[in-house]
Amino acid sequence: MKELTATIIGAAIEVHRTIGPGLLESAYEECLSPEMRIQGLKFQRQPPLPVVYKGVTLDCGYRLDFVVEKAVVLELKAISVIEPIHEAQLLTYLKLGGWSAGRLVNFNVPVLRHGIKRIVLNYVEPSASSATPR
Repeated sequence: MKELTATIIGAAIEVHRTIGPGLLESAYEECLSPEMRIQGLKFQRQPPLPVVYKGVTLDCGYRLDFVVEKAVVLELKAISVIEPIHEAQLLTYLKLGGWSAGRLVNFNVPVLRHGIKRIVLNYVEPSASSATPR
């Protein structure tokens, strides 16, 4: 899993390095598709995510940005800051789809590694700003 996520992040960094911050999320999604192919990753782009409520499957029109290697949900953003609601969104996607790992990638930052958030079902990595010094 570590190698897979490193390759995904490497592809996202290459896109960010090439076109920079400040564009719409859709532009990053368009660029990330061929970059992930170059990196040899198998993925689904915009797969539907049905909602099952009390045994009834509802077609609510939810779509994920990417599912990479059937293991990692990739949610792209182009926003000023990742908020807790974005983390909750990805966590809900993981629960609904039965995945355990996801990455939020916010391309609207000067250095992409500052815009990547790791989300694992039942665990959300604390942000650097919320960590208490020892």
